[in-house]
Amino acid sequence: MKTWISLLARTACVLFAFFVANSVHAQSIPTDTTVVVELETTDGNTFIGRVIKTDDNNIVLRTGNLGDINILRRNIRNITPIDQKKLVDGDYWYESPIDVRYFFNSNAYGIRKGEGYYQNTALLLNQVAYGVTNNITIGGGFIPLFLFGGSPTPVWATVKGSIPIKKDKFNIGVGGLFATVIGEENASFGVVYGNATVGSRDRNFNVGIGYGYAGDELGRVPAINFSGIYRTGKTFALITENYLVTDGENSVFTGGLGVRFIGKKVVIDGALIVPYSELDEFFVAIPWLGVTFPFGTKKR
Repeated sequence: MKTWISLLARTACVLFAFFVANSVHAQSIPTDTTVVVELETTDGNTFIGRVIKTDDNNIVLRTGNLGDINILRRNIRNITPIDQKKLVDGDYWYESPIDVRYFFNSNAYGIRKGEGYYQNTALLLNQVAYGVTNNITIGGGFIPLFLFGGSPTPVWATVKGSIPIKKDKFNIGVGGLFATVIGEENASFGVVYGNATVGSRDRNFNVGIGYGYAGDELGRVPAINFSGIYRTGKTFALITENYLVTDGENSVFTGGLGVRFIGKKVVIDGALIVPYSELDEFFVAIPWLGVTFPFGTKKR
């Protein structure tokens, strides 16, 4: 019996190895020498260039800084055509996993279908979002105050529709955040909003207005939001996010300025948030640290 189990295990391993080897070996290699590709090898190296020659076992990739390099097909993990607009001074700026949002608020772009992210801020603020389609994004979040002596816990759901007016240049968005506090009665609250974003996903300016509500009462005066992001390089961007809230008599302004580290598998935001009202007697700067992990399948 053990002999049969051992034989079956070895056969399964051989078949699995054969399948993996042939899957990599047979993956589609662009033959158009004008197409720029990103090639990732099994040892984790990434190269940008054009495939100028192929055969059954090798490809030759013409790169900008290393010249022509020969790569065995079996050593290729992935090869993907890229948008040449993303090439800046010969360097490929891969897409940011969270180019739809600033620190907390989102712009009018939508998460691409099948992609999503989880974000944690200051260990307590948890948010998740997912692209149902390229133009519809859903999400939610919570603050686990129940961990502190069973305190009431805020939870919320979000939905956003994106309307591209001019591709990669001008978008309009409408959406809402609908929240409640678990452990309290009649504790529903939230905001409905509309916004407009001018610019690309990497460099843009966003203006939005939102009406808050609590229970069945809707705010009379909208809150105004204006935010922006400017990607300075492959892995860094500058961000600002600001709010002006008024009740007609008193106003509160909250401004934030910070930086974003853009990785393929993790994004880190760091900022200082400054709340200010006419009643404040001293200056306060609150640190903001957020970590975001993308997930889902890219469909480009």
